[in-house]
Amino acid sequence: MLFIHNDVVDRILSMKECIEVQEAAFTALETGAAIHRPRIDMYAPAGRDDGYYRWGTMEGWYNDIFAIRMKSDVITWPKNAKGGWTEEKYCVEPGTFCGLVMLFSSRNGEPLAFINDGVLQHMRVGAGAGLGVKHLARKDAKTVGMLGSGGMARTFLRAFCEVRQITACKVYSPTQKNREDYAREMGSALGIKVTPVDSAREAVRDVDILSTATDSMSPTFEPDWLEPGMHVAMLGPCEVSQAAEARFDVKIRQGLGGLRLPDSERIRSEVGMSPVAWIAGTKEQMARLPEKTPGSGFGGDYPDFCDLVHGRAAGRTSDAQISFYHNMGNQGLQFASTGGLVLKKAQELGLGRAMPTEWFVQDIRD
Repeated sequence: MLFIHNDVVDRILSMKECIEVQEAAFTALETGAAIHRPRIDMYAPAGRDDGYYRWGTMEGWYNDIFAIRMKSDVITWPKNAKGGWTEEKYCVEPGTFCGLVMLFSSRNGEPLAFINDGVLQHMRVGAGAGLGVKHLARKDAKTVGMLGSGGMARTFLRAFCEVRQITACKVYSPTQKNREDYAREMGSALGIKVTPVDSAREAVRDVDILSTATDSMSPTFEPDWLEPGMHVAMLGPCEVSQAAEARFDVKIRQGLGGLRLPDSERIRSEVGMSPVAWIAGTKEQMARLPEKTPGSGFGGDYPDFCDLVHGRAAGRTSDAQISFYHNMGNQGLQFASTGGLVLKKAQELGLGRAMPTEWFVQDIRD
């Protein structure tokens, strides 16, 4: 069994491969050659009076690999003086995080690997957004307006450059240094012109692809900013308003974003970035949780990727249409497909830290 750290994933996983393996896995859902279970979270009171502890899991199977991705976070939902509202998280202390992917063989049940989820998480989400651009953006799309300058915004732009001949990007982030660092780093890495701008409005004016990749709990752009021919990419369920969603001519979702259950005192849909959550705590403690926010949510009732690639749903039929890809839904399958690829490459290259398999199996029936 292997422990595969972020530095190994960063070394061996390319964006091109990440896009290809996810496209194959998503397509395979049609025949049962792949399967996934949407993300489910559990909330419990944390050791601070303005946040909650959150445990999240999602699972998937593809190509003989079963994956479970697990996250352990303390979550807060701060608002700043300018009205910005975000979801923040950490494990142990601000700046550190705990996310793990565990892989198993479906042939014999053997535990195969633990993988740090940091690099893998960014790559799989960026690749998902790249699939949306590949199938829905205009063929001649060359320019990007990027809202956000973090790790996801980096992999989003990398993915766009894999599937279209991108020549320029404008980036906006509320912190000037962050957007300037992003522009310098991504311009050098991708060999394109990346320009930091002073407003979200300027970032998305006259671009072919509008991409929002933030941790915002409220919409990041106005509906009247949308222009004919644009493709819109997103990260979080709150970034795209319902009014903007109503303007999209073509809407495709990645997959099933969350289980649909009736809300109750202990089970709630759309808590922050959680599609569905089981919640512990007193009524006073649960008052810390944010109310459901209006936005595109976790996938809507429109067609999914399988409907698109298997011909049951039309994609873009005109260069004047505004298209939208809801980049959420197949998370467990993303970790099975991409995690399986990382494991195979690590084994071939002799990378990762070996652990005795007997540490994880036992002779007592469970």
